[in-house]
Amino acid sequence: MLKTLMKTLLLASTLAVSGMAAHAADITLRATANSNENDEDYDGLVVFKNYVENASNGAIAVELFIGTQLCATGEECLQGVAGGSIDIYISTSGGAAGIFPYIQVLDLPYLMSDDRVAEEVLKGDFTRELRAKALADSDNKIRLMTIGNTGGWRNYANTSKTIKSPGDLKGLKMRTVPAALPQQVATAVGAAPTPVPWPELFTALQTGVVEGTANGITDIMNMKFTDAGLKYLTLDGHSYMGAFWWMSEDTFQGLSEDQRKIVVDGFAALQQATFASPKRKEIAAYQEFLKAGGEIYVPTPEEKAVFKDAVAPVFDWFKTEVPGGTEVFDMFNAAVASAQEAVDAERAADLK
Repeated sequence: MLKTLMKTLLLASTLAVSGMAAHAADITLRATANSNENDEDYDGLVVFKNYVENASNGAIAVELFIGTQLCATGEECLQGVAGGSIDIYISTSGGAAGIFPYIQVLDLPYLMSDDRVAEEVLKGDFTRELRAKALADSDNKIRLMTIGNTGGWRNYANTSKTIKSPGDLKGLKMRTVPAALPQQVATAVGAAPTPVPWPELFTALQTGVVEGTANGITDIMNMKFTDAGLKYLTLDGHSYMGAFWWMSEDTFQGLSEDQRKIVVDGFAALQQATFASPKRKEIAAYQEFLKAGGEIYVPTPEEKAVFKDAVAPVFDWFKTEVPGGTEVFDMFNAAVASAQEAVDAERAADLK
């Protein structure tokens, strides 16, 4: 009986493998993320790949390139998307700001209150409106498919003291990327913005070139910044770390209607995965931070209000200096207000 069962299972397995070989994919999508397999971007891509390949019954294959195998910078990768050599690419706002500067609106601090509001905004029409704008600005070559998360929220972390107010940041050498917006934010809260490339940040913290940084806890612990002297973390959650998922418009429109639906649904599953991944990973990361001697401070609502007041000039700067800034800022604020109202209503209903 057991021998017969084993033969049956072996035959079924052989048929399944040969069937897969006989039904090789008609289309292969090349997807890249300039990160690593510990990142939320990778988690999202694995979910996307699994969904699309299964839902298409193997007709669409998704090939993953993690790291810099296909391209090394946001500009280079987006050029690959526009040219069709790359089908799918994920960027931060900074990585795509050279082509779409207005997407930095997600980096503006203290505009969204929590995950529920952020996720409501990014699942809604705001993302679709950005998609239309990006398509128009790329001559219908680069399509924004969805916006997920890559690392939770940015918080202030430093090597020297607890941060409870903008006054505590005064003169602190704060690491930023070279882009103008994060430098404006750092200046507004009294810090001294110091551009440092990400791969050099550990050494910069260790040697005192910079004294602080604004990152999510998973990035902090993945890079072992506590070993470089990072000790104080203030959970002010000043900006949501958005992940922008781009696709070649030519590739997308070259699919059949049914295939496009599968890809769209695959990106919806990807978005959900990237929303969830940081929430799980940060639990262990916070524990590791404390075990390494780190100290965590949670600001009161009143203290966060002082931070928000301090960065108000940055909003005016964004609207006047960033191409498309006023339009996208107003669009984003309207989406946030609508999302906050919806979340508040849901909370109220669940509290009854």
